[in-house]
Amino acid sequence: MARPMKFDRDEAVEIVMNEIWRDGYEAASVKALSEKLSITRSSFYNTFGSREALFREAMRRYAGLGPDCELYAMTKDASLKTVLTRMFREVCRRRAADPEHRGCLATNSVAELLAREDELGAFMSELLRAVVARIEEKVGWAVEKGELPASTDVHAMALAIQSLMLGVNLQSKHVHDEADLWASASTSLKALGLWDPEAVEPTAEDRAAARAEDP
Repeated sequence: MARPMKFDRDEAVEIVMNEIWRDGYEAASVKALSEKLSITRSSFYNTFGSREALFREAMRRYAGLGPDCELYAMTKDASLKTVLTRMFREVCRRRAADPEHRGCLATNSVAELLAREDELGAFMSELLRAVVARIEEKVGWAVEKGELPASTDVHAMALAIQSLMLGVNLQSKHVHDEADLWASASTSLKALGLWDPEAVEPTAEDRAAARAEDP
């Protein structure tokens, strides 16, 4: 008979998500996770099926927490430039505020698992393709509305946005200063023609400079 659950499943997935986020998938063995959750290995398998299934569940939970949610929830009438500028500003803020400097769980997992020739490698590959497709839809809307030029290569632009997302998240693991992260992200947004200067509240330094310029 299976051991009765002595913990809340949602709380358990949250704990596992944070363990993998901090230490990586390979370090989160069944033994390590079972001990962290204070359950036996048999209870682990009875509850979650497998470590791979639990990882996918943790990733689904994380997907609803990331600062990129605003982009994926974007409606057709919204400005892509505004959404992206605000989103990347929030990415930089959150990554710099993390005392453990974990970066992004999804980006970390892509780097760790994508090359694996198993179900998790395929899972991460499909995740990347799905993200590009969702971004491509938003870019297409921006082109239709005239926010971006009609000559825009929608697929290439979506790939560039994804690349910037992955890059900033990875960079945040060793660049811990919010201003430096934002300088990197905003420079790239400007270069891609995706910058909305009115979407970001001015910093104290910006306000001081503006006052100095007033006659």
